[in-house]
Amino acid sequence: MTLMLHYLKIWLASARYSVVRTMMFRFDFLLWSTVELMWMSVNLLLVTVIYAHTDNIAGWTKYEMMLLVGTAMLLQRFMMGFFWSSLFELARNIRSGYFDFFLAQPGNIMFMATTRKLDLDGVINCFVALAVVVYSAGQLHLHPTFTDILMYTLTVGCGVLIHYSAMLTLVSLGFWITNAQGLEGSYFTLFEFSRLPREAFKGITRILFVWTLPVVIVSNVPAQTLLHGFDPTYALWLLAATVFWFGLATLVFHRGLRNYSSASS
Repeated sequence: MTLMLHYLKIWLASARYSVVRTMMFRFDFLLWSTVELMWMSVNLLLVTVIYAHTDNIAGWTKYEMMLLVGTAMLLQRFMMGFFWSSLFELARNIRSGYFDFFLAQPGNIMFMATTRKLDLDGVINCFVALAVVVYSAGQLHLHPTFTDILMYTLTVGCGVLIHYSAMLTLVSLGFWITNAQGLEGSYFTLFEFSRLPREAFKGITRILFVWTLPVVIVSNVPAQTLLHGFDPTYALWLLAATVFWFGLATLVFHRGLRNYSSASS
């Protein structure tokens, strides 16, 4: 418990610094908040346009799909708000030698290097994504139990951790290669599939994106928890994927750390 409080204090200090810095550049903050909001609006508009021509896609109705898209956006906004900036800069810090700064920090290196910055625009738009989920649930006349809401929250947490692990695994390759900054594009490409229902995938795409890579289950499992109630099978499936990918990310990061040559070496 003492260790957790120690890390919480470190994170709060970093978050406070990020908020103060963001408020120093208010126009930047407003601009990127608007850009993210427009991107989310386009996603929802696309759903509306598609469902103007059909009643369901892979068995999902309009507001069920909006709930799924809202959940996918919620996961990405959490990722962008709490981890993206730190992870994005990780490969550059390794290449420039600025990563030495984290080696001298009073805590776990992986924690310090990947949670140092907070993007306030991403955090604020989490509430927009959550509003989409709540609105969609209202249109579907859903009445989730306390257990359903709790499990939705926990499965969203697992989804965020999978997002974090996937991105950390990719950028940790910067310990071995000269320039890893283009790898974040593959992260965004893969997780675009999280806005689609798993029933839409057939054949080899189902094997790849549903069973092999965790890009579909991160959003589908939480959404289906609200739509159809808590399913232990899906929850265990997501938990197993979370443990595996977080373990892989941790392994790759620490293997890379042993390969790191500091700026002073």
